[in-house]
Amino acid sequence: MSRLAPLSEEPINEEDSANCSKKGLSWKNWLKTHFSLVFNKKSDLKILLSVLGCPLFPVSILSKPPINEVSSSAQYIIQHFTAATGCRKSEGRVKNIFVTGKVTMAMVDELGATAGSVAGAAGVAQKGCFVMWQMVPNKWLIELVLGGHKVVAGSDGNVAWRHTPWLGAHAAKGGVRPLRRALQGLDPVAISAVFSSAQYMGEKRISGTDCFVLKLCADQVDLADRSDSTAEMIKHVIFGYFSQRSGLLVFLEDSYLTRIQSPGTHPTYWETTMATKIEDYRIVEGVMIAHSGQSSVIITRFGDNLKAGLSVTRMEEIWTIDDVAFNVPGLSIDCFIPPKEVQKDFPEESLDWRSPLHQ
Repeated sequence: MSRLAPLSEEPINEEDSANCSKKGLSWKNWLKTHFSLVFNKKSDLKILLSVLGCPLFPVSILSKPPINEVSSSAQYIIQHFTAATGCRKSEGRVKNIFVTGKVTMAMVDELGATAGSVAGAAGVAQKGCFVMWQMVPNKWLIELVLGGHKVVAGSDGNVAWRHTPWLGAHAAKGGVRPLRRALQGLDPVAISAVFSSAQYMGEKRISGTDCFVLKLCADQVDLADRSDSTAEMIKHVIFGYFSQRSGLLVFLEDSYLTRIQSPGTHPTYWETTMATKIEDYRIVEGVMIAHSGQSSVIITRFGDNLKAGLSVTRMEEIWTIDDVAFNVPGLSIDCFIPPKEVQKDFPEESLDWRSPLHQ
């Protein structure tokens, strides 16, 4: 199985929603409707769900990190984090995780606006909730409802997939990756694993907190797996900010740059930055779990063919966790079986969910 790309956006116009029962729209058809929809206020809800609903983490979790390539500073930061969260005691003991939470999402106009301002944002603030299941290793399922729409996404460890009301079920190319929402302080074991091979970048003060900074980059093989003749992913990096005082992960920031060019057209570039503040850590069965936070996204579109100059879309989310439970009885691998449309024996045509918004 080829490596899987992160969950991403592919907004579709309303007329095509009736044709999504089997495979959803193809990548080329998506391109035809994408540009008008992304900056159409009527499509705010779909954009919010597509971008903020259930994106994947930029890089995979390595089973055995290359210790020789990891700096002693990075190792110290991860050891401090695992000690602060107490997650080592859950390794081998926790087989699955169950999480419920609430979200509030909105489009915003002001570049300097904070996530706390979503209630007064330019668009209508949408309230919703989600349920997430995880099973070791690399199996997860999330259902998120917002504004009357439901998005479901999952991974059986081999393929990641997503189902939306306007596209149906569709899969992604690239490597299997953890759900980004789980690495926002909900799964300390996965956080320590994914950052175990990170590069130490120094120190930085974030929201009044002195932090150590670790950096991860998608390698060229991953980028190539998520590229084709129409869309080329140029870079995808993520920074984790760990409090020097508490050792906890308090901020995530990832960004990527994508080049889009259809035959006979000028190239267009999309640069996206997603930043998440992580807070309200509480002890759940001996492990520190983050129970709230805010995420913000800035999407910038530019290119020589854009006469109006830069086009910018901004959106924000406030999220809270209501309940976290480990080792829920009755949860089996059958709960993570993907829909038939995205299984290996199903034709792969039109199953790509990549987009220049969120690779």
